[in-house]
Amino acid sequence: MKLAYKPDGEVLKAFMKDNSFFRGIRGPVGSGKSVACCIEIFRRALAQKPSPDGIRKSRVAVVRNTNPQLRTTTMKTWLDWFPEKDFGKMNWSPPYTHRIKIGDIDLEVIFLALDRPEDVKKLLSLELTFLFFNESREIAKPIIDAGTMRVGRYPSMKDGGPTWYGVIADTNAPDEDHWWSVMSGDAPPPEHLSREEVMMLVKPDNWKFFTQPSGMVEQKNNNQEVEGYKDNEVAENRKNLMSDYYRSIIRGKTKSWIDVYVMNRLGSIEDGKPVYKQFSPDVHIAKEPIIPAEVPYYVGIDFGLTPACVFAQQVRGRWLILREIVAKDMGMVRFAELLRKEMAEYFRSIPIARIYGDPAGDYRAQTDESTPFQILRGAGIRAIPAPSNDVSLRIESVQAPLTRLIEGKSGMLIDKQCKHLIKGFEGGYQYKRMQVSGERYTDKPDKNHYSHIHDALQYLLLGAGEGKQITKSQQPARVVQAKTDFDVFTKAPKKNIRKKWNIFDIRQGYNEVLCV
Repeated sequence: MKLAYKPDGEVLKAFMKDNSFFRGIRGPVGSGKSVACCIEIFRRALAQKPSPDGIRKSRVAVVRNTNPQLRTTTMKTWLDWFPEKDFGKMNWSPPYTHRIKIGDIDLEVIFLALDRPEDVKKLLSLELTFLFFNESREIAKPIIDAGTMRVGRYPSMKDGGPTWYGVIADTNAPDEDHWWSVMSGDAPPPEHLSREEVMMLVKPDNWKFFTQPSGMVEQKNNNQEVEGYKDNEVAENRKNLMSDYYRSIIRGKTKSWIDVYVMNRLGSIEDGKPVYKQFSPDVHIAKEPIIPAEVPYYVGIDFGLTPACVFAQQVRGRWLILREIVAKDMGMVRFAELLRKEMAEYFRSIPIARIYGDPAGDYRAQTDESTPFQILRGAGIRAIPAPSNDVSLRIESVQAPLTRLIEGKSGMLIDKQCKHLIKGFEGGYQYKRMQVSGERYTDKPDKNHYSHIHDALQYLLLGAGEGKQITKSQQPARVVQAKTDFDVFTKAPKKNIRKKWNIFDIRQGYNEVLCV
């Protein structure tokens, strides 16, 4: 049996020829990376040396983040190239398994989705030759690390051991702070990470990352603004695509979508409705770094296992958003130390106006018997709960300065180093699309990667006065009771009213009646 496959592209060829323990390939949609990984599984099975019984034994796990994606995308691609009628029946009961026995080949391919706890446990107990992580941007680094411990264990050494073992992985472009982006050298480590965490993201010598060319090339005007796109002549897998493939799929898509899926640039795509439609990068993002003024600064903090905080100053009525801290899997004790260090190094002699935190922080922390506010006080940081946790009020506290004009300029200006905050404004912080017909979205913003930093900003602005202004403006008009029973249609007051009137009395009475 012969497979009619030939990698169409220099990066695909280099990826398949490489023998590194970990090989990752990143490319645009339609670039042939997933097919190449499927073919690589079978190719390595053919290259496996026979065991003493003459059989070339291999066992591979193919991993995807969810079961629907596993079945509709990953397994579909696999069966397109290795159909059941030619390569043997698939076991369609979890864990899905395709056992291929052709000639002296005995290849066992196990398909696992990580949205089932039992599948995660299954992965951590398997004895494998190698692993394939499909769409790795959706898979956490600890899972990758756990998977590396399961390869090279089949066939056993008494049967000769594996000829090659390791991990192969593919992905569309991930976020800048994703482990793939950092380990490949395409993005620096996030500032909030400890030295130990940064060291865990240093690429080992036996790891290698491959990046394919973009599917299209941008066409720009004299101001370097994107006006359109044309096909990239060096895009890979073009022989297996319709000639207008990329031109067709970009129609109706946002620039961020095109950047990730076609241009192969680091970034994120969200399918929801942005919370802040008023946000404009040209208006609200500073062109140059913002230097802190000699005025008190505010801090907003969101607690939890993914704590985040924002630093800001109000200068002549204008909010300057200076810095952010976004952490992952970090307890409050460690986050408090990180916050204190940031305050000491960046703001030094500048006084603190107030630190506002999530009102829910009065409850016990997840890790001990102390509340987040108590932990902060123990670290020498005096924080108080924000005045409210009402989501609508919090959002309005941000919308108000976004739309306000101060001396002809926006009421909010954000330093460009606040990357998570900006990405949230650009659509990451969103109302999630509901799985129903039509354009329907959730009533409250989705709890995702960007919600924590935006919660922190909301607490800051709400506590610093924006919320007070909103509630004051929304108060209903006060009903004023007239102090007299003055009848505007008679010349004299009714009984029990004082007898003497002057002009001021009459005008006051008239105005009071009109207010009622």
